[in-house]
Amino acid sequence: MLSAESLNMGLMLAESGLIDAAMTELMSHPQLLVLTERSPAIKRAVKQQLNRWRGHTQRKLVQQGLSDALKKEIQCYEQATEKTARDFEKQIDALLDDLKPVSSFYDQAKRLAAHQAEHGDPMFQSYFCNRWHAHLKTEIERVQSESVEAQKQKLLDDLYRRISTYQKMDGVDQSGDISKVGRLWDMAASSLSQQDVTLLKRFVAFLAKNPELQAIAEQLGRMANHVDSQAPSQQLTETLKIVPEKQIDVPDDITGICQSDRVDRLLPNEAVLLADPALETVFYKQLVDKQLLNYQMTGQAHRRKKVETHVPSQSKPEQKKGPFIIAVDASGSMSGFPEQCAKALAYVLMRIAATEHRDCYVMLFSTDHISYELTGEEGLQEAMSFLSYRFHGGTDMAPVIEKALDLMAGERYQNADLVVVSDFIAPKQSDIMIEKVEALKVKQNRFHAVSLSKYGNPELMAMFDHCWRYQPL
Repeated sequence: MLSAESLNMGLMLAESGLIDAAMTELMSHPQLLVLTERSPAIKRAVKQQLNRWRGHTQRKLVQQGLSDALKKEIQCYEQATEKTARDFEKQIDALLDDLKPVSSFYDQAKRLAAHQAEHGDPMFQSYFCNRWHAHLKTEIERVQSESVEAQKQKLLDDLYRRISTYQKMDGVDQSGDISKVGRLWDMAASSLSQQDVTLLKRFVAFLAKNPELQAIAEQLGRMANHVDSQAPSQQLTETLKIVPEKQIDVPDDITGICQSDRVDRLLPNEAVLLADPALETVFYKQLVDKQLLNYQMTGQAHRRKKVETHVPSQSKPEQKKGPFIIAVDASGSMSGFPEQCAKALAYVLMRIAATEHRDCYVMLFSTDHISYELTGEEGLQEAMSFLSYRFHGGTDMAPVIEKALDLMAGERYQNADLVVVSDFIAPKQSDIMIEKVEALKVKQNRFHAVSLSKYGNPELMAMFDHCWRYQPL
């Protein structure tokens, strides 16, 4: 029996083709074309977003299924195809009654029944069901097309919002070349106000007057590649192996119903079309269109396949750059020029993280701490909140370093760079804290201190791998 699920999948519009057409239409929008041609990085980011949209839309088409009315109509169709020709004609009035509240096929079905009452065609059931089958296919295509169109409009709205945000970012990068920051596209889901853009440009101007901060940030960005891995590296090697796999051309089992042009797997009710010269053309049309109902077969076959295995490598692996964890001292002693330096440095590191597809997590600390994730979907809004924060209060570095160590112990922040930006006018950390830091250094996490005061505590700064002092005034 042809189940509702089988019919839904068998008659389903090749949604990949429908979605491909939608993706082509989206990519052809003028504003998007100009932006993607200008920047290969943005083009890759847009394609990644479209591929995610494609997968989401395909899943939605499958998950949303059919309406209750359409399911009821399919059930009626299944019952009609299982009846004999005699029973079908006897029960045609009851069938029409069932169709009336659930299907737009009712009017056409009523006309076909009236024509049969006058002429008595022996192939009435087959002809009626074929017309009904075509109606069901059209209805399913319509439902899917409307669903894809709705999803496409949502994506288009999101794309134009990102374009607007991205265009506002033009000139915010110190070099003026936003094409190097492809990940900003992912962060552009949230909108920027003109006030936000003005704030960003103020920090760009500040960096232009203090290029040493930019140099420190760039050196911090390169530090990950300066660590040698102690673990034995592995490399992938391909080998040939004979493996069993399922193939649809191996006729071991019947697993369902599909549409095809194979006459050797034809369902009997499709062959009935050849018995009537009037319906023979319908059969050949469905044959050419590959729409004949066939038994779907699967079976196992063996073939040689390349498989990848890991073998020890003699060469040193390239060190992957991990995320940034930036701890910024927001105490009252950092107000003024040190505050501007700290925020500008964090902004440059965020930009480097976006360029290199690294996560960037910022914590402001005084007597308490606040966290911002600068490279997520809401990264730009988080950055605005961070850059707008006013420094005040006392200094307590221990909780924020403890939080950073907890993050580095987790999977997401392995191989991370912790950058503490402070005046370091604070006591030395506890021996337990220093032991935790040393243990994480062995696991290739890196610890950096950027001191914005000449009075920083040397004992406190001694636990860091690298220390920079910046006091231009």
